[in-house]
Amino acid sequence: MLYLLVSHAVHDGHITLLNLLRYISFRAGCACMTALGISLLLGRPLITMLRRIQRYGQPIRAVGPERHITEKAGTPTMGGMLILISLTIATLLWGNLENGFVWAVLLTTLGFGVIGFADDYRKLARRNTDGLSKRARLGSEFAISLICGGWLQYLMPPELANHLAFPFAKELLLPLGLLYPVFAMIVITGFGNAVNFTDGLDGLAIGPVVVASLVFAILSYVVGNHVFADYLQVHAVPGTGELAVFCAALVGAGLGFLWFNAPPAAVFMGDTGSLSLGGALGSLAVAIKHELVLCIVGGLFVVETLSVIIQVFWYKRTGRRVFLMAPIHHHFEKKGWAEPKIVIRFWIVSIVLGMCGLATLKLR
Repeated sequence: MLYLLVSHAVHDGHITLLNLLRYISFRAGCACMTALGISLLLGRPLITMLRRIQRYGQPIRAVGPERHITEKAGTPTMGGMLILISLTIATLLWGNLENGFVWAVLLTTLGFGVIGFADDYRKLARRNTDGLSKRARLGSEFAISLICGGWLQYLMPPELANHLAFPFAKELLLPLGLLYPVFAMIVITGFGNAVNFTDGLDGLAIGPVVVASLVFAILSYVVGNHVFADYLQVHAVPGTGELAVFCAALVGAGLGFLWFNAPPAAVFMGDTGSLSLGGALGSLAVAIKHELVLCIVGGLFVVETLSVIIQVFWYKRTGRRVFLMAPIHHHFEKKGWAEPKIVIRFWIVSIVLGMCGLATLKLR
């Protein structure tokens, strides 16, 4: 919004210090601080409201770790609304609203947030952990992801629109043709649910999301800048530099939420937050042609998802479990690790993976 106002002022001959707003890097920093400030300002009132509405808090799975039933009972959920509110306001305030990539990623994030909200609401209304049916939930996620994939494909240059780029090969592009929107759908939906699997301990999911968002802020800025893209030999996608503002807003919103979600959590993000954050990361990766790099940067989410798949597959085949409990963070809980130790060590892993993802810019 402010970008458009400044652009019109400059066009009319009014040159002021507000010219700073024309720079993506400056607006990204402002978006981060704005989202952080809104989160800190609205956090306590929102949590108070959620506590009043949700008298008994988020339903706790009876089959989960025993201590969760006593330690986490009564904690309100749907805290993801705090992330979405601060992210949306900061993006609309500091982003270029004429940029199609910004709208595609933002609306996909909000769409996944709506699905997560409906899932959380159903759990609260029924007072159990059964939310939306798998068919309704996945069907909605696939629909939004497919639309997003087609939209992003339309916005991309023709020579990149239907292709999959590889992080360690500067020239290699795999043509997917009409299947590209389906591939994008799988990436976006997959990461939406991967973050959802990871969200099981206080602060566990939001930390790696902040790390991934910071990495993708840098990648978006590079991919959207022809000079940097040519120097680093990555495929340039004009217009995606503006997504750095969205990513920075996501970093600020995530840090603000972490203030209240740090152990012991005053609020859980719920599916409202986890699904929307995963959808945001997936759509960002598709927009800047870094889908495979997302699997590196978001490797922690991939491992969490694989642990569930492996557990279910092996149990159905043999009747035995590979892990004490899945997702894998519960396995370490069962082994006696303290929750803060699991969270901090998983954060360390996500930081290392984030640096590995950035390293792909030079390993070509």
